[in-house]
Amino acid sequence: MRRLFGSVRAKATLGATLVVAVALLAAGAAVLLSLRANLLDQADTQSERSARKVAADLAAGTAYDRLDLDDDGPPVQVVDEDGRLVAASEGLDAVTGTGSSAVTPRPTAPAPSGDDEESDDDGEDHPGDDEDDLSLQPGEIADQVRYSDGSATVDGQRADYRFAAVQVEVPGKGRLTVYAGSELATEQGAVGTALTVMLVGFPLLLGVVATVTWLVTRRALRPVEGIRREMAAITASEDLARRVPVPDAHDEVARLARTTNETLTALQTSVERQRRFVADASHELRSPIASLRTQLEVGAAHPELLDVDGAVEDTVRLQHLAADLLLLARLDAGQRPADTRVDLARLARAEASRRTGVTVSTDDAVEVTGSRSQLTRVLGNLLDNAARHTRTGVVVEVRRVGDRAILTVADDGDGIPEPDRERVFERFVRLDASRSRDDGGAGLGLAIAREIAHGHKGTLTAQNTPEGGALFTLNVPAAES
Repeated sequence: MRRLFGSVRAKATLGATLVVAVALLAAGAAVLLSLRANLLDQADTQSERSARKVAADLAAGTAYDRLDLDDDGPPVQVVDEDGRLVAASEGLDAVTGTGSSAVTPRPTAPAPSGDDEESDDDGEDHPGDDEDDLSLQPGEIADQVRYSDGSATVDGQRADYRFAAVQVEVPGKGRLTVYAGSELATEQGAVGTALTVMLVGFPLLLGVVATVTWLVTRRALRPVEGIRREMAAITASEDLARRVPVPDAHDEVARLARTTNETLTALQTSVERQRRFVADASHELRSPIASLRTQLEVGAAHPELLDVDGAVEDTVRLQHLAADLLLLARLDAGQRPADTRVDLARLARAEASRRTGVTVSTDDAVEVTGSRSQLTRVLGNLLDNAARHTRTGVVVEVRRVGDRAILTVADDGDGIPEPDRERVFERFVRLDASRSRDDGGAGLGLAIAREIAHGHKGTLTAQNTPEGGALFTLNVPAAES
């Protein structure tokens, strides 16, 4: 059960159902209130019309006993300003909610104060009691109408009514108040029917919403489940060549699948690169180690044949290779360069002074922010690479262009074929197959230089000079003045 309600599908279904339920409750309440208000307005209009009709007859001088108060019409009471019932509908047995609970008219005699059961002195407030200040001319009907809810029993049938009270000034009779009712059965029936429909329909509608949401969510999440299963299989098999299925759509799930496949591709490339790096490193380490072991074994058996210089040379090669591998490992781990100001022009002049055949052309000062040792390593690797391929000399140029510092190293050798200008930056790559390992490095210099350039938020690219030699360009952000 916990697993079921912890799923995205269950949460989406529950959320959608709750939202629809709240919306339906709010809409249902609004509909019921609006329906009841409209029906009450109709009842008010009908009861007022009936009261004004009787009031008009009274204003015209119609006698009480000649008023049209049949039991087929609405229940009507006519009360004088003393609270006595002077006229009432035929068949009226009981009434509540009006100014008088009396049902038997006593138009001529004043209301008794004794034990007469028909007394109008029922302790209730009469509409005319608080409206004596209403000024009416003889024969005039008041514009003001009062409404009240009550009930009436006519010919033994009890029902709820909406009563309207209208005052009229009758010559010779004074101020009279006419009560007329409009039955609320229609309003109650309509509201009850609407409420019944809502009580029956809302659960059914919520069930439909929940079912549709469950099915739609299941269909929408089906590709996600396929992605999950494939990722679990890839994890179990460690086969990074596999890819998750991409839905034939243009939604978030399809983008997730494509991003996952891109991540798997990047991961596969990284793992293959690491495996190739380890294999190449093992291969590069094997030669000097084997050579050093051979020399030591020969020296142990025949001390007079020990090649001390060769052993030292192999040891130095191992030391340099180990240092290069350690630096690459640190760069791969995301080691950030130091935040110091370095003058590339001065650095280039200093490195050129340690070598022969290197010409330097620089601006006065081209400062960058970074690691002095790493930038020295970049320049040194570029100069070493150029020295191995140049015929007469190497040219170094340092200049500032806008907010960038540009350092170029050019030689006059054979240059780099265009298909190989990116390959030269791969690890353990040496384009000159005839060159032995004893004549040069392990093929890590340019790879290290590019990684350092990237660490300094710059680039390192390879091109050829117009004369045909190799041209390496380091482009990094210049330091602020």
